[in-house]
Amino acid sequence: MAEAQRHCREKYIDLATIRDLEDLNTLKRTIHSRAWIGLYHYVDNWRWSLSNTSFYNPGETEFRLWKTGEPDNKNNDEHCSAMLLNGRWIDLQCEKPFMSMCFDDRGPNKTYVLINTWMTWTKAQSYCREHHTDLVSVRNLEENQMVLSEADPGAYIWIGLFRDPWKWSDGSDYSFRNWNPVEPREPDGSFETCVAADFSADGQWETLDCNEKSAFICYSDVAHVSKRVVKVRLVKSSSSLDLNDPVVMEDLLKKLKQRLKDQGLNEDVKLSWKKQSDGKVFHKEEKKRRDEL
Repeated sequence: MAEAQRHCREKYIDLATIRDLEDLNTLKRTIHSRAWIGLYHYVDNWRWSLSNTSFYNPGETEFRLWKTGEPDNKNNDEHCSAMLLNGRWIDLQCEKPFMSMCFDDRGPNKTYVLINTWMTWTKAQSYCREHHTDLVSVRNLEENQMVLSEADPGAYIWIGLFRDPWKWSDGSDYSFRNWNPVEPREPDGSFETCVAADFSADGQWETLDCNEKSAFICYSDVAHVSKRVVKVRLVKSSSSLDLNDPVVMEDLLKKLKQRLKDQGLNEDVKLSWKKQSDGKVFHKEEKKRRDEL
């Protein structure tokens, strides 16, 4: 895997990151064997439940206030974090029930909401996402003090930091996974700490010894392209104007693109007309009779 990673970084960007089911299906259409992807085991990969990068300033996703000796990952199963009564953090088993701190980031100010119901970390996360923005992210010492001031003075509280033992080679934090059902979510102590996708088995992922040789997938820096179809209604300024005239349609596209540019849209946007089954783009809209309204 190290050789594959080095090759991808020299010739392209990095080993492939599979962001979602759409990425997986794209690869399944072109690859039919097992291949390294960019996922590997990394025990200290802590990240926030709220992954929206625009929410964090540089360095804020790395803010930590662990208690001395923490995180210690006892028995290799402490993957969630809680705030202690003094504001310091510890890692705990996610199945333990505690109060939790949600937050709202829907207005000019960020607000904190203490949830007095005792829940597991996963249930607390689901509750916060359903009723608020998410489990709380603590970006700096000031916010940590604000969270502590809202907490119950006699109980631990769940915060949004959790350990994802798998990390992408390019540093992205996409949480999509497509494990083979028989695969363990944690390595068993062997060297099986790298991940390959078996495209002969529906693209399911498996852990392998990083020193094994395999095909691999790189990715290049190609901008994501999206396509949108929009229905438009036009009112002719002249009854003699033929909207299906190629010259008229081209002129309309230029004016539409200029209007989008004036509104701040990227200049790389491409516009085109979609023809109907009869080969025409525009059709006259018949007015409804009064008794049909």
